[in-house]
Amino acid sequence: MSKTVALHTLGCKLNFSETSAIGRQLENDGFVKKDFTDIADVYVINTCSVTDNADKECRLLVRRIQKKAPEAMVVITGCYAQLKPAEIAQIPGVDLVLGAAEKFNITQHLKDFTKGDSTKICSCDIEDVNEFTASHSINDRARVFLKVQDGCDYNCSFCTIPLARGKSRSNSIDKVVAEVEAIAIKGVKEIVLTGINLGDFGKGFTGGKRNEETFFDLIKELDNIPGIERYRISSIEPNLLTNDIIEFVSNSKKFMPHFHIPLQSGSNKILSLMRRRYKKELYAERVGLIKTLMPHCAIGVDVIVGFPGETVADFRETFDFLHGLEITYLHVFTYSERDNTAALEIKPVVPIHTRNERNKQLRNLSYQKMQYFTNRHIGETRKVLFENPDKNGMVEGYTDNYIKITAPHKKEWANNIIEWKI
Repeated sequence: MSKTVALHTLGCKLNFSETSAIGRQLENDGFVKKDFTDIADVYVINTCSVTDNADKECRLLVRRIQKKAPEAMVVITGCYAQLKPAEIAQIPGVDLVLGAAEKFNITQHLKDFTKGDSTKICSCDIEDVNEFTASHSINDRARVFLKVQDGCDYNCSFCTIPLARGKSRSNSIDKVVAEVEAIAIKGVKEIVLTGINLGDFGKGFTGGKRNEETFFDLIKELDNIPGIERYRISSIEPNLLTNDIIEFVSNSKKFMPHFHIPLQSGSNKILSLMRRRYKKELYAERVGLIKTLMPHCAIGVDVIVGFPGETVADFRETFDFLHGLEITYLHVFTYSERDNTAALEIKPVVPIHTRNERNKQLRNLSYQKMQYFTNRHIGETRKVLFENPDKNGMVEGYTDNYIKITAPHKKEWANNIIEWKI
């Protein structure tokens, strides 16, 4: 009888693509996939470690599995597993911890492991992780998340991602094109390009030879592939979002007018402490060009509040900067201390209650920005990809410029692009 497996993802879109790839691999090796809420023989949790919440959520999920399926095998992989394997191994109920180099060898590890053995850690020095493993989500969501880049060579003072993911490395354009063509055959309409530092695509070495490809080269190639109707670019650093990329998207029929550009702070003093590679003036310049070429374009922003050294004046500078920018929505993160990061040495530390209050203020601003952006487009007819299945008689989708539309469910709309009056 085939063993059953249930998978769960914590964190970013790239993690979703990897969990999906791991799930397909396990199915190909004879496992039967189950929902994570069901009883299964094996549970796989693909973790994030950007915030303390991700760590806590992992522990909570393991406790729940212990209650409902105490005999099940629990496998933890992902960023948290690479950064703190020994800590995870101490969580009651965890059987197997797979680091960055081992998550795609999961089937072999499961074959070699018996429930009841002591917790096994399969990890390595992150400096030794230099292979790129392709992955994409499919069937999990109507939009496919396609990983084209992994790792990061930046050393932002708050971030553990380089320690968890390793050096920047990419797929080749030829291999990405082949993967996209295979996805198109399955009837997928939209692909979201993902990476840890997406704009760094093409960087690194293959076979000892320096790569010469760029992210701009990649999107030009993808624009010509038949079958895929829409692409989105996930988070891209402002210093890597070139004028050429912006101008190309403005003229493309397939790349959607939607950017997500991390800012992190609207104070140059804080940006410097964070070791970011730009100043707020460059950020404003990028937003200005986007809005000049595509006034209807949606722009999402990542911002961190409560970073060490952030004064009342620094936060006000960030708030006012964001208030004055033509952006659409914010992803607001409350700074949390991470081991082995330079930010731990920066003083003074911002009190937790102050961090939380600043988070609340920016989330309120985000709501206002999104309302303003949506209201500006009321009455327009835009193309909507309806993607989610029937939810209590309703269906959801997004316009080209990322306005969420909820409508009465019609079966024929599923995974189809419809002209829709907002």
